[in-house]
Amino acid sequence: MRLSAGTFSRLGASWDGRGTNFALFSANAHKVELCLFDSQGRRELERIELPEHTEDVWHGYLNDVSPGQLYGYRVHGPYEPEHGHRFNPNKLLLDPYARRLAGRLVWSDAHFAYRTGSAREDLSFDRRDNARGMPKAVVVDETFNWGRREMRPNIPWEDTIIYEAHVKGLTQKREDVQPYLRGTYGGLSSAAMIEHFKRLGVTTIELLPVHAFVDDRTLVEKKLVNYWGYNTLSFFAPEPRYAQDNPLDSFRTTVARLHDAGIEVMLDVVYNHTAEGNHMGPTLSFRGIDNASYYWLKPENPRFYDDFTGCGSSVNLTHPRVLQMVMDSLRYWVEVCHVDGFRFDLATTLARGPNGFDRNSAFLTAIRQDPVLSSVKLVAEPWDLGMGGYQVGGFPSQWSEWNDRYRSAMRRYWSGVGSLIGEVSRRMTGSSDLYNRDGRRPRASINHVTVHDGFTLADLFSYNHKHNEANGEDNRDGSSDNHSNNCGSEGPTDDPNITALRRQLRKNQLACLLLAQGLPLILAGDEVGNSQAGNNNAYCQDNETGWVDWGGIGHEGCDLIDFIGHMTELRRRFPQILSHRWLDGRRADGSYGVLWLTPAAEDMKEQDWKFPEGRFLAYVLGPVEPGGAPIFIVLNAAPEEILFRMPRLPEYKTWQLVLNTADSQYSFADFASGSETRAPPRSVLAFAGLA
Repeated sequence: MRLSAGTFSRLGASWDGRGTNFALFSANAHKVELCLFDSQGRRELERIELPEHTEDVWHGYLNDVSPGQLYGYRVHGPYEPEHGHRFNPNKLLLDPYARRLAGRLVWSDAHFAYRTGSAREDLSFDRRDNARGMPKAVVVDETFNWGRREMRPNIPWEDTIIYEAHVKGLTQKREDVQPYLRGTYGGLSSAAMIEHFKRLGVTTIELLPVHAFVDDRTLVEKKLVNYWGYNTLSFFAPEPRYAQDNPLDSFRTTVARLHDAGIEVMLDVVYNHTAEGNHMGPTLSFRGIDNASYYWLKPENPRFYDDFTGCGSSVNLTHPRVLQMVMDSLRYWVEVCHVDGFRFDLATTLARGPNGFDRNSAFLTAIRQDPVLSSVKLVAEPWDLGMGGYQVGGFPSQWSEWNDRYRSAMRRYWSGVGSLIGEVSRRMTGSSDLYNRDGRRPRASINHVTVHDGFTLADLFSYNHKHNEANGEDNRDGSSDNHSNNCGSEGPTDDPNITALRRQLRKNQLACLLLAQGLPLILAGDEVGNSQAGNNNAYCQDNETGWVDWGGIGHEGCDLIDFIGHMTELRRRFPQILSHRWLDGRRADGSYGVLWLTPAAEDMKEQDWKFPEGRFLAYVLGPVEPGGAPIFIVLNAAPEEILFRMPRLPEYKTWQLVLNTADSQYSFADFASGSETRAPPRSVLAFAGLA
């Protein structure tokens, strides 16, 4: 018998070697039809009603359907937007569990369930068929020969150094990557890039979204694209545009090669919203399958959506089946694709309940209890745009969080703002004021100065104002609160004094990032002075603005690759920098975690912290183990030299200079305990204590 009931226990299309089981959740549908297409996705070959309905899952088994088959769904039910239902069987829908996509979305009015331009707007009903312009799901064979590559790097949290990158933008202009690999998953794991990662000393690559996504219609009409990919349509399928052939196997091959090199892979995942937008958006998948289950709807008027993300709608993880989809997706990427962790975009939305953010929400509780997901790296972007959305420090102990308080403090400090030494001291030592609770450790803080969203490091010290005109929004998009400093000239300049200052300030930020307790995150391209010409919101710039410009390699004013390598080596050399424990002061046995010192090498008192317009901060991190060396760190954000004295610690007679950001060479001069020297203007110094 060709068609049988199959099973409801595994959602999606599951091939077992003989045939394929299809299962789709919809609590409010009346009928579900499976549509099979030809190999080009142009012609619908068959339309088959799924024969069984069990626990809100529609399912059926076809014993002659094998990998490579293209398919979609048509879901029948009420079209009652006022009650939250938007079923329209004229719209071909993508399976939420699709493992692979074929074809691209071709925009037309047919993708909208209502008659566009009609007087009643989304309350009207559209009968046009959208199948021709829809991507199709593909039945896949998930087997993959990992060979000896089964071992993951398993980098300890404390040793983690994250490098945030865009799959295409990282290698599109990289000349030592083979042309056919540039901009692809394969380019990411090319020999040239692995050598680059090793030279930097990074341990973990965090990729901007690789879940399959679509380009917004408004961007396409402007001849732009959703370059960053925060517009997810499929939570299981790798984005096809980064692959030459099979996206799933291409992605897994890249993970395997990076793992062979000892490098972890984390994914930036976007479960808080989808590509379907608000009530005027298209019907591509979730909206037409079961709108009332998948999305947060306004209780008083379910025609409209609760929007905590600024993207029109929010995915409702309080629904058990929607939560199941997200959990199944995460486990799929860990178990089938071997990724090592996730950064959750606008994570506050995922943890919302009826009363707002909830540390014991269904999502956070499910993650905590899951034997697969509880063992991978979990990083929250701890905010959204809803009421009570800012939750920095609010996530459970197993999570780390992007720490925007670090970013703001260090940007302001090195841009010349005074009276920040108290704030800077907290950010350099793990932000205990935010995270020292509920058993959390300093690794909870993901320290960053630049990420994909905002100025690059070069632009941070080259522009006072954003320059986003190319985005087509009259420069209204992107943040205007950047805490940047153009050092005296807006944009590029040939003035040698300005270019030297900009380079030194870039080095200062990177030095602090890698000397600070917590986990450092480096933005791809910052090591070579990559600029976006002042665009601080390049989400739609799939061009030379958004791609990393590697032209700075070997250029004295731009290339900081070896400097970062030196800093990551210092981080490994001094384990007290790592995030094992919270620091304390002097202990009864004479040992100490951290000593805060005045320029005269005296212990800082309350009045010293309140020094007017203070820009000088000096401290010693004590050794972790007997026989280990302390490290003395000096930050001088003042525009002038400051005279200071070396620490007087009886067991250390000499302090060896191991870092001076004002010196283009690596100097290792020795200074006697108690001796005086000067911190150059706007500089970071570090000294190792020698017995």
